[in-house]
Amino acid sequence: MSAARVELGLDDDRLPLIATIGNPNTGKSTLFNLLTGLRQKVGNYPGVTVERHVGETTLGGRRAQLVDLPGAYSLSAHSPDEMVAVDVLLGRIADLGRPDAVVVVVDASNLRRNLYIASQVLELGIPVVVALNMVDLAESRGIRISAEMLAQRLACPVVPLVASKGVGIDALKSTLAETLTSNPVPFVSFSTTIRMAAAALVRELAPAGEPLEPYEVERALIDEGGYAETRLQQRFGAAAKSALARVRVELGTAGSLAALDARARYAWINQAVDAVETRGAARTTASDRIDRSVGHPVLGSLLFLLLMAAVFQSVFAWAAPLMDLIDGAAGATSDWIKTTLPPGAIASLLADGVVAGVGSVVVFLPQILILFAFIIFLEDSGYMARAAFLMDRLMRWCGLSGQSFIPMLSSFACAVPGIMGTRVIADPRDRLATILAAPFMTCSARLPVYALLISAFVPTRSYLGGLVNLQGLVLLGLYLLGIAGGVLTAFLLKRSLLRGPTPPFLMELPPYRVPNLKAVLYRMWERARMFLVRAGTIIFTVAIVVWALAYFPHWGSTTERFAAERAQAAQTLSGGELDAASADIDHREAATHLEESLLGHIGRAVAPVFHPLGWDWKISAAVLASFPAREVVIAVLGTIYAVGADVDAENPGLVARIRASQWPDGSRVFSLAVALGLMVFYAFCLQCAATVATIRRETNSWRWPAFAWVYMTLLGYLSAFIVYRLAS
Repeated sequence: MSAARVELGLDDDRLPLIATIGNPNTGKSTLFNLLTGLRQKVGNYPGVTVERHVGETTLGGRRAQLVDLPGAYSLSAHSPDEMVAVDVLLGRIADLGRPDAVVVVVDASNLRRNLYIASQVLELGIPVVVALNMVDLAESRGIRISAEMLAQRLACPVVPLVASKGVGIDALKSTLAETLTSNPVPFVSFSTTIRMAAAALVRELAPAGEPLEPYEVERALIDEGGYAETRLQQRFGAAAKSALARVRVELGTAGSLAALDARARYAWINQAVDAVETRGAARTTASDRIDRSVGHPVLGSLLFLLLMAAVFQSVFAWAAPLMDLIDGAAGATSDWIKTTLPPGAIASLLADGVVAGVGSVVVFLPQILILFAFIIFLEDSGYMARAAFLMDRLMRWCGLSGQSFIPMLSSFACAVPGIMGTRVIADPRDRLATILAAPFMTCSARLPVYALLISAFVPTRSYLGGLVNLQGLVLLGLYLLGIAGGVLTAFLLKRSLLRGPTPPFLMELPPYRVPNLKAVLYRMWERARMFLVRAGTIIFTVAIVVWALAYFPHWGSTTERFAAERAQAAQTLSGGELDAASADIDHREAATHLEESLLGHIGRAVAPVFHPLGWDWKISAAVLASFPAREVVIAVLGTIYAVGADVDAENPGLVARIRASQWPDGSRVFSLAVALGLMVFYAFCLQCAATVATIRRETNSWRWPAFAWVYMTLLGYLSAFIVYRLAS
């Protein structure tokens, strides 16, 4: 059994494999989730960053595995997603094998467009079942389709469905069970001449290397410049290139083979649709009436802004109680460990390393879940596609398209899922520019730093009768600063390193519909698991490393000195005074140990580098500790300033100690200028190991994450320097 198969949890190589494929927005993923439930795993296809979803279902009492292929309009591959779909269907993914059946999901209200990919899949000779989805929507538009007549035209079973309501799922399962035990009916080829030429090319090229799939050579002939041709040339070099060019000339067609193939298919599709579909008089639907407002340039933009404001307000308001609960549980667990185990490295590792590391991961899960719940709901309802179109004009200013909008929106919760969301962008330049712009969005991990510095140094002034607050304006400005940094970065990249035309933004507007709650919950669970496994493991590892730097060397002489202070306090004080004195001694001891630690020494060593920003060694050490994960900076500052690591951004003791911090000459370290510069630094700097690792994973190279880290760190440093000097 292969390692990849073990990773996906597939314990039986003999299970029949069923692939689901279809155009975007046909309800394919909803259908897949209903068929597999939680019995699904998410991994990556070998050698690419394209995600694959594999799950299990039961058909007629027999287990079967399903693989959900990326949404595609045809098998003419021009993106990694589309090429993966072709590879799976041709059996080129070693640990999956060739599918035993294919479910082609088509939108009943757009039958003509959806049958294009169905015609291509039918040519492969694999048993096919067509899932005629959203028949309720088609009927609401006066469209009626005869499933029996369509099955005759396609020479395969056709099952009417309403996947969002679970209607027709049992019929689909029973049809699939029958299809797995039957042989497919041969489907007529649309171009016998091209197919024969492709077969001749296979015989010509095959002796030079591994066996060839005739259909892949046929696609290489038709789709000039596509992935199939590129891969054929990579495998067989100049011989394949010259052979393809020669055969195209020999075919002697008046136009391109792709155009001829498309005309032949659509001629057949038009005949089939005319025979099986009847349409009543066109009528205005509820979706049309909603679009008059949502799609309006002014009203639609205003509605979008109000909706986004409500979403983010809900994210922060609803997540706060859960985050406080998680934070409290982590703190209580740390306290229990410290009181149960004897003082030492083991207790500190478990309490300040392991528990704190786990807590720093899980504490952001409520915000991520709430934001993804909104995004998934808006996507499945059909609104997000409209929002992407509204944002397309703005995104084009910086060289991107509306496809970049949703990943960048997701990055406001966490850059990791936002970067992963760029997989929907076919153009590699646009995708890379979006990946490098996404970390600028103000994620939730930056908020504690902003909250601490704003509350400490920005006056609590109100304007317009209390409707506008100065501290709130500063926070809004930091959000806008992050957006500006991302937009300008994309603008510069698209005109330099990633120069190239912005491809047209084409997206089918799905109908408005009520999302399937079960499907929404499945996707939320999937995203939460991915965050915990992929980002969480990195953050946890980094937390252990930071703990080690902050703990060692733990000098016994320092411990003995503060133990003597405790003993003296116990002799002279009692009651509440003793408790307060003991807490103060504990905090000062922790601050001293940190100052003597490796992290403290590193902070002192690099302090001259950050001195032009107005930072002392304490700020430098806290910033260095937060480079792997910026959310640890508050705990580090609490320890450095002898307030305790279990503090939050609103802790009055920490605010007071920061305000009172002094240079050796008695002047204050922190000022409004220093605070503003520090906030700008955090707005731009890439302080997140999970984000760096995700960029590495999505680009298959360390070059781009290294570029992003250096670029954002330099930008943060220079911006902080300018702000500090101007504000001073």
